[in-house]
Amino acid sequence: MKTTNRFAFLIIASLISTTLFSCRGMFYNPSASYKRNIQEQPYDAIIVPGVPFEDSTWSYIMKGRVLWSVYLYKQGLAKNIIYSGSAVYSPYIEAKIMALYAEQLGVKPEHIFVEPRAEHSTENVYYSSLIAKKMGFTKVGLASDKFQSRSLAEFLPTVRRKTGIDVKSLPMQEELMSTMPHDDPAIDYELAAVSNFISIVDRESKLKRIWGTLGQNIKYEDDQLAGQQEKKLPVAY
Repeated sequence: MKTTNRFAFLIIASLISTTLFSCRGMFYNPSASYKRNIQEQPYDAIIVPGVPFEDSTWSYIMKGRVLWSVYLYKQGLAKNIIYSGSAVYSPYIEAKIMALYAEQLGVKPEHIFVEPRAEHSTENVYYSSLIAKKMGFTKVGLASDKFQSRSLAEFLPTVRRKTGIDVKSLPMQEELMSTMPHDDPAIDYELAAVSNFISIVDRESKLKRIWGTLGQNIKYEDDQLAGQQEKKLPVAY
């Protein structure tokens, strides 16, 4: 196949995959999913996907995800929290930033796990599930906003097949977080900084980033090696 034709084929395939991924998510009901899956609490751990940390402060989306995870933890619905995300669009490891905020909000460090490799939402769930598997966690939830929970709904069965971890969706329920503090706690964000940072925009093409969002960049054959690497990660950051 000629290079031009191959490139065109990849673009078309990517668009089709993205469309199917989105359409299937249209049938996902966040409220119904939460009400159904929360019945299985307490969860051994919940997975929280990262968001870029920019301008020395957390974004509205990151704040919401962290507050939701802390709510589930403080209500006794989740025993541990796995924050996931590498330094993707900014020179700060997203997982560590969220972990720092969570500790300031009252989550005990021994109940916080950091997954610093994922660069796409599908990788957030997959790599965090490897940590859960290594730690012996069997009841695992995905705690994120409704939009991301919907977009990842079709990927969770893949995670179950590849890792044996049946991740249940626990989408954010804003009305339940009314009692949570909504101020901005101070953190030393330089603890999450990385040197020699290169944005993913400069490292990967837009097409590859789309494939990554769909989970196509995950090397599932490296499960055993990845698990060994994650085991070395400290529980406390």
